[in-house]
Amino acid sequence: MKMNDFFRACLLGTTLSVGFGAPVHAETLRVMSGTSSAPLNVPMNRAVVVESDQPFAELSIANPGIADITTLSDRTIYVLGKLPGRTTMTILGGDGKLISNVEVQVTPDIAEFKERLSQILPGENIEVRTANDGIVLSGTVSSTAKLDRALDLANRYAPDRVSNLMTVGGTQQVMLKVRFAEMQRSVSKNLSSSLAMRGTAGEAGILSGTGGFSSGSAAIHNAFDSSTLPVAGDSGNFGIGFTAGNMEFAVLLEALESKGVVRTLAEPNLTALSGQTAKFLAGGEYPIPVLGSDSTVTVEYKPFGVEMAFTPRVVDGDLINLEIGASVSAIDTTVTMSSGGFTVNAFKKRQTSTTVEMRDGESFAIAGLLQDDFNDLSDQIPWLGDVPVLGALFRSAEYSRQQSELVIIVTPHLVTPTRGEALALPTDRVRLPTESELFLFGKTAGSGKTPSRGAAAEVAKQDFSGSYGYVME
Repeated sequence: MKMNDFFRACLLGTTLSVGFGAPVHAETLRVMSGTSSAPLNVPMNRAVVVESDQPFAELSIANPGIADITTLSDRTIYVLGKLPGRTTMTILGGDGKLISNVEVQVTPDIAEFKERLSQILPGENIEVRTANDGIVLSGTVSSTAKLDRALDLANRYAPDRVSNLMTVGGTQQVMLKVRFAEMQRSVSKNLSSSLAMRGTAGEAGILSGTGGFSSGSAAIHNAFDSSTLPVAGDSGNFGIGFTAGNMEFAVLLEALESKGVVRTLAEPNLTALSGQTAKFLAGGEYPIPVLGSDSTVTVEYKPFGVEMAFTPRVVDGDLINLEIGASVSAIDTTVTMSSGGFTVNAFKKRQTSTTVEMRDGESFAIAGLLQDDFNDLSDQIPWLGDVPVLGALFRSAEYSRQQSELVIIVTPHLVTPTRGEALALPTDRVRLPTESELFLFGKTAGSGKTPSRGAAAEVAKQDFSGSYGYVME
């Protein structure tokens, strides 16, 4: 082996070790004298070979921090990328004349990143480019979850230097169908009695529990007055009077049972873009006076009724992440506060918030017995109320129970916009009546042409005539 060849081999080995073991790039750039040279793209920490068509005598690089150059022969140059950026390599001939200026652009090595991206997210249309010292991702992915995976992987190769230009394909609008139902049940029962007696020698009155008789001469006279004696059917009262010898007796029994059922319902349908928040309120706003720092009174409005706010996020395909907050509130007239001449009522509020994941069309329910109040009260005259059988005339008992239950059923759907012709309202087939139709024939709606096709035709099939109102069984 010649000494010159041995020296070149040693120089090549030293250069490869400086390049962190990076192999020489398979592609080479040929520099032709007298023609403009194409830009030279060099991946960072990798090398490219440049060949000249004529021998050169001198080489220089404008910024050695970006790229390093080494001669392999008088026609071959070894270029190693060090840091991302652009610089210029100048090649001079033996007579000092310029052979070429080669623009060297060092970019991050994304070959391995592309391989890993195709392995982790196969079939996704993601384009990878470099910009200065960062990575630019563009294209369309099928879900938000896969977009996040691509960004996480890119941050491994270029921390905090990733530009996201990707878009999420598919349906990204979510319609939430919510049904609110609140049931309030109450029942109360009470039984009481009163006894009055009058004899020839005098008068006496006995009070028992919540009876309608009270002690005193005038009250006892009224008890025996047939015009004022309660009869059956008078607010649950039943009175009877009888005579035993010289004694007159009057007995009043009071028995009352009451039941009540209240049902509140709202069925809102809300549509929101993935990641955005939609709100709903069916109720009103209650004015509340607020005292300012300068002793002026301003009015603020507090909303009440059925409230809901939800934020959907389409995670993957038809998998939807839902962040929901719902509440049902009402004005409580039993609790008031007075200040500065203003009287303000309190609020009763049932509130819940949760985050769930479900697929398109699936449902979940939030339900529970929120309140169960039970009262049982018994009053009696001492000793007399303990007498068997007859002691019931000297006792009163009261029983009441109140229950409240709230149910919320939520169903998300992926939706897309549609043309307005496909939508119809119940009022589409209703026309204002003419004066003759209203005054002569008593019609509250004019007669018009009924649509025969489309969504309006389906609405036209509905019959709004006949009985209406509420039926409780």
